[in-house]
Amino acid sequence: MTALLVLEDGRLFKGKSLGERGTVIGEVVFNTSMTGYEEILTDPSYRGQLVTLTYPLVGNYGVNKKDNESYRPHLSGLIIKELCTNPNHWQLKSNLSSYLQDEGIVGITDIDTRALTRHIRKKGCMRGIISSKIMDSQKLLSMINKSKLPGEELVKEVSIKKTSSYPGNGPRLIIMDFGVKYNIIRNLKNLDAEIITVPYNTGAREILNLSPDGILLSNGPGDPRSLPEVVKEIKKLVNNVPIFGICLGHQLLGMALGCSIYKLKFGHHGGNHPVKNLQNYSIKITSQNHGYAIKKDSLVPGVEVTHINLNDGTIEGIKHSKYACFSLQYHPEAGPGPDDSNSIFAYFIDIIKSGGNMRCHLEKILKASS
Repeated sequence: MTALLVLEDGRLFKGKSLGERGTVIGEVVFNTSMTGYEEILTDPSYRGQLVTLTYPLVGNYGVNKKDNESYRPHLSGLIIKELCTNPNHWQLKSNLSSYLQDEGIVGITDIDTRALTRHIRKKGCMRGIISSKIMDSQKLLSMINKSKLPGEELVKEVSIKKTSSYPGNGPRLIIMDFGVKYNIIRNLKNLDAEIITVPYNTGAREILNLSPDGILLSNGPGDPRSLPEVVKEIKKLVNNVPIFGICLGHQLLGMALGCSIYKLKFGHHGGNHPVKNLQNYSIKITSQNHGYAIKKDSLVPGVEVTHINLNDGTIEGIKHSKYACFSLQYHPEAGPGPDDSNSIFAYFIDIIKSGGNMRCHLEKILKASS
């Protein structure tokens, strides 16, 4: 069945329907990972986006749900070049097309994803619309022009609604859930941490009343600038307890410390991004999924850059010289992607256990980590 992809600048791609029949609008981004489409589909950070997978063949190992990073897919739509209709894997439970249909995800296949990716790289991220029901491209373009990119509601939609907990014998960690991935929780559970996950808009006083040993600001979707009330609460926490931010959590921590955020031209989405650690000059390959970054010229006294992206020089990590807080723009939990950096979770636990020597210990572990 025919499907259309129309971009807000009028560029048209014609292909075949994938998954649920329907019409969906979102920001078009591309992911350069060669594998891991299950993790990508279920990453809450993709809420509101139409995700293009640059690897040409998708679906060859089907779906098993054990690799999911959340309870369901969160992206608005999927764009691929070629669908494998005969997947094979020992954990196979379903094929990709049936899974998307069951989950109500609209997609398109049989389009030139290379041309689409080159177009986005040249023009920048933009809104798009996929439809397998409306074949009038001008009508679809009009629908895009009447739409707008969502703000805080993206995080609201993916965050948990009430506090949940995971038992452990180690330090008590509070996760502010902006769309936390399962593998972040798995890494912390493997370290025997006691984990309490709270909704994204939980106040600082309520968090401190839980007697945390540390706080993790999770990944999540959308523009961090749409969450000013959250930033206010994080400001109240930075001088009270060690804090570790990941992706959106990194940006929110940066804002809480006084830095500014800007939107990248086409974002970083994939499992092959080189990052340099400025503490020890090591280089690691990282998994990334973000469309915003901290402005270099907005850094305030006390905020130091610890990591940079070697592709474009953007900030990938910060720490504070006074407070026991640090953050990474990339994803150390590796889902999907390389696991070069997942030892940072153990380092965070070490910071907490170091007690009064937090800042000294932070210097030490950032030099040892990626």
